[in-house]
Amino acid sequence: MPKYTLSAGEDDAGKRLDAALTSLAQSLLLGLSRVSVQKLISEGKVIVDGAAVSKAHIRLKGGERIIIDVEEKIECGPSAEEIPLDVVYDDADIAIINKPSGLVVHPAPGNREHTLVNALLNRFGNLSSVDPQRPGIVHRLDKETSGLLVVAKNNNAHRKLAKQFEAHSIKRIYVAVVSGVTGFDEDIIEVPIGRHPLKREDMAAGVAKNARYARTLYRTLKRGNNATLLQLEPFTGRTHQLRVHLAFIGHPILGDARYGKAPRGEISRLALHAKSIGFIHPTSNKFVEFSSEIPAEFLKLL
Repeated sequence: MPKYTLSAGEDDAGKRLDAALTSLAQSLLLGLSRVSVQKLISEGKVIVDGAAVSKAHIRLKGGERIIIDVEEKIECGPSAEEIPLDVVYDDADIAIINKPSGLVVHPAPGNREHTLVNALLNRFGNLSSVDPQRPGIVHRLDKETSGLLVVAKNNNAHRKLAKQFEAHSIKRIYVAVVSGVTGFDEDIIEVPIGRHPLKREDMAAGVAKNARYARTLYRTLKRGNNATLLQLEPFTGRTHQLRVHLAFIGHPILGDARYGKAPRGEISRLALHAKSIGFIHPTSNKFVEFSSEIPAEFLKLL
């Protein structure tokens, strides 16, 4: 059973144990996600200064000696697969992919193959290894969401991009076709989001005890008879944020069987598309922005 000894730095003072330990583990390429770190803590497999801890939320003082007991070696990473990719841009550090609806971003239990990661490994070979089970993946899009996604080809690029996502400084614009006709040309939805109290796999707006602040700006681009094309800008990055916020105001995204109405005849997918993404390039330190076209099938819904 492998054990790893880590040292908390002075800059870790005040941080939650699980957050600091995840960052330390990633810097050593141990391939541990925050969820897996929390699981190890709850199982008593994390020792801080000689004492086992069981709570992930305890705060570090800085300088602690942390031993983490990993039950088994990290399984082999995903393999390359020949899957078509729409590559919008790529250089030595990053790639911008226009992901189709229906493609899962990374392998997970029960779904180890036929993902974007498998396709990326086939196309580019070397990708960032901060998380060996999700090489290159800095952020995600839901399976049914299409659009632009930035991929890191090395660990330096990965960490610099991850910091921008953590600071919410990445500029992301989505488009969606929602049910009904909006009454405002522009509005801000500012309602906290958390895990649904009864449906544990779903998120909910405003009702969960663990709800966290969430903010979305929407602009009306075009109104139809029974549907509206919206431009969306999330200022926070909560799980399913856009889908939950739009359902909360009575305009669920078409094709969203989880938070809104079941798919209508004209579309068999979620009508949500990541249209553009902008960020500071990890090497040039200049702002770059990439855009894609609104899916033609969205316009037909209007």
